[in-house]
Amino acid sequence: MEIAFWILALAILHSYVFYPLILRVLVKLRANQNEPHFAPQEYPKISIIMAAHNEENVIGQKIDSIYTTTYPTSEIEVFIGSDCSIDKTNEILETKAQQYPSFSYTTFTQRQGKANIMNQLLDSTTGDIIISTDANVMLCPSTLEEMVKPFKDPQIGLVDSQMTNTGIKKEGISAQESQYITREVGIKHREGKLWGTMMGPFGGCFAIRKKCYAKVPTNYFMDDFYINMKVLEQGYKSINALDAIVKEDVSNQIEEEFKRKTRISIGNFQNLFTFTHLLWPPFTGLAFSFASHKIIRWFGPFIIVACWILSLLLLTAQPIYAAIFWALSGSFLIPLFDFLLKKCNIHIIFVRFVTHFYGMNLALMVGFFKYLKGVNSNVWQPTKRNQ
Repeated sequence: MEIAFWILALAILHSYVFYPLILRVLVKLRANQNEPHFAPQEYPKISIIMAAHNEENVIGQKIDSIYTTTYPTSEIEVFIGSDCSIDKTNEILETKAQQYPSFSYTTFTQRQGKANIMNQLLDSTTGDIIISTDANVMLCPSTLEEMVKPFKDPQIGLVDSQMTNTGIKKEGISAQESQYITREVGIKHREGKLWGTMMGPFGGCFAIRKKCYAKVPTNYFMDDFYINMKVLEQGYKSINALDAIVKEDVSNQIEEEFKRKTRISIGNFQNLFTFTHLLWPPFTGLAFSFASHKIIRWFGPFIIVACWILSLLLLTAQPIYAAIFWALSGSFLIPLFDFLLKKCNIHIIFVRFVTHFYGMNLALMVGFFKYLKGVNSNVWQPTKRNQ
C-alpha cells in the first residue's frame, strides 16, 4: 500500500509541479533559434471558419475584429455557420455579409453542434491556412498576421493564439480561471518550443494547415484537441504564438464553469482512447507531454481519492500518513468554507483557488462517468457570455 500511495502521489505532483519545472529548465538549456516567418508580401490565403448559436451579443463585434487587421484583407475569406440560432444572430450576419464582400454565412435549421458545423464549412474553404475561432473571442489587429507567420516552417501544422481574459471579478472564479489559463499557456508554449508537441489549443482561435485538418467524428466533444492530436499523429508540429493575442470574457460563475469543464472532460476521455497509441514509443517528447500534461490530470480526481483512502488505511503506519490524511480531509471541506464566506461577501484568493481546483477535478470525474454512459450528441448550450 505504501508503494502504491507514493506512486500515485508522485504522479499527481509530477503533472502539476515537476513537469512544468522540467519544461522551464529544458527551455533555458536550449539555445535560442531563429524560426522562419513569412514576410508580409508572402502571406498565404486564409479561410476563417466559425460556428455560432444565439450569439447576438458578440457576433457583430467578432466579425468586425476579424476585418480590423494588419493582414491583407484580399487574402481573407470568412465562413460562419449559424447553428439553428433563434435570436438576432442571423440578422446581424446578413448585415455583415453586405458590409464585407469576402464574408458569407450559412443558416442551419437543425441543431448540429460546433464540430459538425465546422466540418461542413471546411468544404467551402479555398485557403491554405484555416483559422478556427469562436464567436466570443475577439481578435487584435495583429492576431492573424502573428498566427500565420510560423507556417513558413513546413514542419508547423498548427499554431495557437494567446488568450487574454476580460471581465475578471473577485466575486466569482474568473480570477482563478484566468491565472490557471495563463499557467497553461506557459506550459503549452514550452512544449511547443521543445518538441513541437503543444498539448491542445484553447480552441477559441487557432490556425492549421488545411491539409492537416482532420474532420472531427460525430458526437465528439473537444474538437480542438482532436484536431491538434491528428496534426501530431501526422508528424507535424503544434505550437503557440504568444504574440497572436486574442481576448475572451472568462467564466466567472462556478456553475457555468463546472458545466463547461464537464463537457471538456467527456471530450478528454473520447480523445484518450482515440490517441492512446501516441504513447508509443514511450521515450519521445510527444508521449512525455501527452502523459504528463494530460493523461495524469484526467485521472487526477481518482488519484486524489485513492491517495486519501490509502492514507486512511496507513493511518497508524507512520505519522506522515496521518498528517496527509487529515490535511486532505481538511482540504475537502475548503470549498464548503468558501461557499459560506461567499454568502457573507468575503472572497479569499487562496481559498477560492482550492475551490477552483476541486471543482475542476469533480468535473473531470463527472465527465468520465458521462463518457462511460455513452455520448449520443455533442450539441450543447454555449457558456453564458459576460457573466
